[in-house]
Amino acid sequence: MKPFDLVLRGGTLVNHHGIGSGDVGVRDGRIAAIGDLKTAEAGAVFDASGLHVLPGVIDTQVHFREPGNEHKEDLETGTRAAALGGVTAVFEMPNTSPTTSTPEALADKLARAKDRAHVDHAFYVGATSDNFDQLSALERLPGCCGIKTFMGASTGSLLVPDDEGLDRVVANINRRGAFHCEDEARLLERKSLARDGDWTSHAEVRDDQAGLLAVQRLVKAARKYGKRVHVLHISSAIEMEFLATAKDVATVETLPQYLTFEGPEIYERIKGFAQMNPPIRYAKDRAAVWALGIAQGVVDVIGTDHAPHTREEKAKPYPKSPSGMPGVQTLVPVMLTHVAEGRLSLMRFIDLLCHGPQRVFQIEGKGRMALGYDADFTIVDLKAKHTITHAEQATRSGWTPFDGFEAKGWPMATIIRGAFVMRDGELTKPSAGKPVRFLETLPR
Repeated sequence: MKPFDLVLRGGTLVNHHGIGSGDVGVRDGRIAAIGDLKTAEAGAVFDASGLHVLPGVIDTQVHFREPGNEHKEDLETGTRAAALGGVTAVFEMPNTSPTTSTPEALADKLARAKDRAHVDHAFYVGATSDNFDQLSALERLPGCCGIKTFMGASTGSLLVPDDEGLDRVVANINRRGAFHCEDEARLLERKSLARDGDWTSHAEVRDDQAGLLAVQRLVKAARKYGKRVHVLHISSAIEMEFLATAKDVATVETLPQYLTFEGPEIYERIKGFAQMNPPIRYAKDRAAVWALGIAQGVVDVIGTDHAPHTREEKAKPYPKSPSGMPGVQTLVPVMLTHVAEGRLSLMRFIDLLCHGPQRVFQIEGKGRMALGYDADFTIVDLKAKHTITHAEQATRSGWTPFDGFEAKGWPMATIIRGAFVMRDGELTKPSAGKPVRFLETLPR
């Protein structure tokens, strides 16, 4: 038998088959064998004793701010943070300047990522009032992970606020589209509820009814046209309850922030650095996201909505302060801490961060530790304890809402297509990222 290029030996493997000791053999960037490979010949061997080998973690919602706002983040710094955090692939959002809403803008992002991105990547194309009729062609372009629609104004200029526009988006997509669900009319009605300098009012301005109204409108449109939709960053109990009745058309994402923080405490503690859209809500909402979303299976994917702003921008008084926070580098340790503390099983962890993205977005060759798949691995030490700090963040913004968080579990290595990209907290093979491929848009 031809020698393997790499063997991961002696670790605890976590995949569709369960959790158990074993080895993984890699050849030509793909998984070539799983089992007992103690005597196998290999060009390189990694001793994974004492470590858990997971499928490569995928973050399906990040904002890397390039082009237009590189003072906050860019594709190099954002993907550096991903690699250091054990994330092997990212899907980046279209609300840049200019927006990613044309073939030319998508091609520009792919060109910018070439030889600069440290992890594999794909880009959403944003729906606008100018490109409804082009969406079915845009979503099929190489490097596109799908169409993203903002139903309520957030960071950037993309907005499809009314039912007529929503119908045109849903009617014209064929892949699963991603939606930011906040009802714009309700947001405008409640704008006056913002209290100057009081971030606890953010969850009142953008209340759970704004989310529910938008989700209900989206599900109605999806059923009308027989289309698949992916509802991003769900943070409230009432939305989870409704989405439990809509699994025929809707997949669901939530975030580590909603599982870890709650208001008003987080707003009182870190003020504008806790501001995001949709907002971090209350104890009852956090409990429902865990109980319905995670334990009962309504949630399909955990992303981060990594959306950095500078410290100076976030320090502005509410409501002048911008919404959004970094998260891609802290995703793995924060969620492993929930595993360590008994709120999440390790099998559900890989379901949400690996298998789920593959299923929802029909990713080719990623998200599973199985024969023939890309040799993408997130290798973690479940016994490691580490305090997350601002100082160690690679994001250009230089801060994290998880500063001071005591993590129980830590990423030790990031492997993409058989090559180490991060090892022991250091990049080892920079700028090796390539565009992600999708089963629905493979060349014919």
